[in-house]
Amino acid sequence: MDNLELQKLIKQISLQYFYKPFVGEARFNSRLRTTGGRYIPSTSVIEINPKYLTELGEQELIGIIKHELCHYHLHIKGKPYHHRSKEFRHLLKITGSPRFCKILPSEEQKRTIIYKCQKCGMEYNRKRNVNVQKYRCGKCKGKLKLVK
Repeated sequence: MDNLELQKLIKQISLQYFYKPFVGEARFNSRLRTTGGRYIPSTSVIEINPKYLTELGEQELIGIIKHELCHYHLHIKGKPYHHRSKEFRHLLKITGSPRFCKILPSEEQKRTIIYKCQKCGMEYNRKRNVNVQKYRCGKCKGKLKLVK
């Protein structure tokens, strides 16, 4: 899928779920790493992470597009369009849009760090590094060792 096909898909989804046209610009942005997409209000541009299409498929892509279109249509109306606003959450619910996108399988493998207690064998999965000199096992107070 290229940018023209993405533009066409977003216009179609906008008419189907929001009953209003999308007149902004849509494009893929491969530099996005921690998010599925973003809406830039100053230029009315929706950028989509292409990895979501290749790794998770078209259904996840459509969910991300619907989420970003919620931001777009609320902004165009002059209503609050940020994640915490009632209007945004209400529009997400009406259109069946996801509030968050799934973690990419390629990124999930990078995020898991496993520590194991040397005394009882209890395993701890963490997203961040743990100072093994400072912290101990919560079960038996044994020393922790980095496994992966």
